[in-house]
Amino acid sequence: MSNLATELGHLKHDVQYPANKKAVVAACNNMSDYPMEDRDWFMKNLPEGTYKGPDDVLKALLGKL
Repeated sequence: MSNLATELGHLKHDVQYPANKKAVVAACNNMSDYPMEDRDWFMKNLPEGTYKGPDDVLKALLGKL
């Protein structure tokens, strides 16, 4: 991910938790400063599930790096 600090900030501040994958992805798709290639990677790699907060999202993605 090319703009990690910005993207982590969005996960922390712009997503309403608890959130399922669809809600997290939708919030990310509406972030104009989130590069398209990062949004695509995020959509493909975030597992289905409900996330209690940004830490849960990050834990789910760490195994995909």
